[in-house]
Amino acid sequence: MNDTEECVEVVLPGKVEPEGLQIRHVAVPVAGPGQVVVRVEATGVSFAEQQMRRGRYYDQPPFPFVPGYDLVGTVRSTGEGVEPGLAGTRVAALVKVGGWAGHVRVDAADVVPVPDGIGAAEAETLVVNGITAWQMLHRKARVRAGRTVVVHGANGGVGSVLVQLARAAGARVIGTASARHHDALRDQGVVPVDYRAGDVAARIRALAPGGVDAVFDHVGGRGIVDSWRLLAPGGTLVSYGSAATRDAEGSKQWPVLKLLLRVWLWNALPNRRHACFFNVWAGRALAANRFRARLRADLTEVFAAFERGEITARIAARMPLTRAADALRLAESGTVAGKVVLIP
Repeated sequence: MNDTEECVEVVLPGKVEPEGLQIRHVAVPVAGPGQVVVRVEATGVSFAEQQMRRGRYYDQPPFPFVPGYDLVGTVRSTGEGVEPGLAGTRVAALVKVGGWAGHVRVDAADVVPVPDGIGAAEAETLVVNGITAWQMLHRKARVRAGRTVVVHGANGGVGSVLVQLARAAGARVIGTASARHHDALRDQGVVPVDYRAGDVAARIRALAPGGVDAVFDHVGGRGIVDSWRLLAPGGTLVSYGSAATRDAEGSKQWPVLKLLLRVWLWNALPNRRHACFFNVWAGRALAANRFRARLRADLTEVFAAFERGEITARIAARMPLTRAADALRLAESGTVAGKVVLIP
């Protein structure tokens, strides 16, 4: 590899508006022992980046850094101890930061092969969103056919995958979204509820008077109490974010800590219901090999569901990496369904 080769990366320099993102040209990284260098073909805008630019993501690195939660690309080179045959393979990786770049160095153990026939942009929409949805549905809530679930933000990145996986599992799905997305949700067999029109919890209770078997809540804030109260005996609340506090001031850890405290208190009560706070990175620090095996297995299941036609790739827009500012602005606008994909 020519050491003078360069690639583009997008830098988040601090708490800035999207237009404050910086484009930087850097040398293509070199794979170290146990690593690969991936030529990125698609990355994307997740809710995490929207929080990070506000300094609101609870464990983001110090500024400046390159954002980008996940990526799909082709292995360009391999380091010592890595099977050389991996070069040329299309892979996906969950990286938390660093994905908004032309080339990214990743531990070889963290890449998952992408099946032939799935395009890079399509696969990219299924990485963090697909893993999150699959693990919440099947590992946390353990939803089965005939159950009723509520998905808040049913048109969003995670929500759109979650409703499709839940329907494929045979569940009845009630999804909250703004009215403009209701027809698309009905086409998927989802019962839509407008989250902007009055008492959402009361309208969900009217649809499920006996309570629901699972609620998937990315909003947090005060509304998490309503989500808990919607549960039937034996039901599970899966909280996986605090979108309600995205623009709040003060500590970025406090909203998450409050959610964790609520979850602990609810689970301590003898009420035959269960709550959990889902973090896709849970377990990595203590059991890295188990974490990686589970991630690989679950993302493989998500790709298989896509190949069977059970889920679709919701691409809201494809934009060049150099237009990351416009992509972030579009993703934050709340006007799109699916994921905004960046193409280096």
